[in-house]
Amino acid sequence: MKSKILIVVMAVVAICLVQESKAQDRFPDGTLVPDWFRQDNPTDINTLGKPYRITDFDVVNDSTIIQTAKIQAVIDQAHQAGGGVIVIPKGIYLSGSLFFKPKTHLHLEEGAVLKGSDDISNFELLTTRMEGQTLKYFAALVNADAVDGFTVSGKGTLNGNGLRYWKAFWLRRAFNPKCTNMDEMRPRVLYVSNSKDVRISGIKLINSPFWTSHFYRCENLKLVDLHIFAPEKPVKAPSSDAVDLDACHNVHIKNCYMSVNDDAIALKGGKGPTADKDENNGPNYNIIIEDCSFGFCHSTLTCGSESIHSYNIIFRRNTVDKAKKVLQLKMRPDTPQLYENILVEDITGNAASFLHIKPWTQFFDLKGEKGIKLSHAKNITMRNINLDCDIVFDVNNSDQYVLSDFTFENMVITADKKPEIYQEYISNFKLKNVTVNGKKIK
Repeated sequence: MKSKILIVVMAVVAICLVQESKAQDRFPDGTLVPDWFRQDNPTDINTLGKPYRITDFDVVNDSTIIQTAKIQAVIDQAHQAGGGVIVIPKGIYLSGSLFFKPKTHLHLEEGAVLKGSDDISNFELLTTRMEGQTLKYFAALVNADAVDGFTVSGKGTLNGNGLRYWKAFWLRRAFNPKCTNMDEMRPRVLYVSNSKDVRISGIKLINSPFWTSHFYRCENLKLVDLHIFAPEKPVKAPSSDAVDLDACHNVHIKNCYMSVNDDAIALKGGKGPTADKDENNGPNYNIIIEDCSFGFCHSTLTCGSESIHSYNIIFRRNTVDKAKKVLQLKMRPDTPQLYENILVEDITGNAASFLHIKPWTQFFDLKGEKGIKLSHAKNITMRNINLDCDIVFDVNNSDQYVLSDFTFENMVITADKKPEIYQEYISNFKLKNVTVNGKKIK
């Protein structure tokens, strides 16, 4: 009897310790992580209003007919009636840009595919956000602006149908190597802006013509159980970032799979010599990315290339397979940048390079100003890492930026090509229990 009581007491103590540990979870700057990050109620469409099944409104299961106007009419009707859930049933439905309104939601049933048109003329040209700028560009397949509480849920698929766009992009690049990413007209798959309490869960987002999902000025954003994919071959899906966060805060990305032909998660926010003074721009902060798996991508987590300030970022308990880089800091010579208070921990798998920091000069423009804009990266901690890679420390020493207060701790790295760590590149660089190729680094 005494042994049973002891077991129960020990179990209670263990539970209390776990709860206390979670309660004390902190961002890298020491501030407590809000309870919101530990709470996640699955989307229940039965609580979101009347269901509007699109096939009840003359929308047919046909992958060859553009049905944008009919689907938009269903969204508008739901909005005018006070809100509801737009339900996409099993089948393939071809569409151009759709615009969700306040109190409307999107639910894709298992086997449902909302497929983007491969004709750019089916996407509205409007003022939007793209590559750190507010400008005229094309809407995404699914758009939601000022829609607090917006949800996308289910087990279906948003398919960007990107092949035709990818081929056109590479053809343009072949005859004009200096063409920018925006010179070839391409839509995104999902764009949500100026919204709070957004939850995207369960679905697949695949084959995006451009960025896959883009969130601008969103607060309390949850991305859960998503599968995001765009191919690296046989035709590369250019600029197909899985998740772009643009001046967002309180973001939780959990249990997602990402494999795309560009950065998996990129922190944006603005670019240019006066980007920090532009009211349309802003920082990304209070972001937790955990329990995710990454396939091929250019980087699992990138700060830049259009970013002015990113801080309080936690990237933990993630697995990596065939990524080019784990953490990349893109340092633009035309933009004042500050990347700080970033924690990368409990990472396993393989990548070409572990930490990548270099000047980012693609398409930069000082807009007539002289001299580079000095940038900073500081208070970066990378710990509890077990990784096979080619290059462990893929960092350039540069007068363009200042690197300080980095910590490598409890790391076991195999680096096939370049095992060196150049500690002199970083001011106040601490190494604690770091082993590379079986040799402890001091």
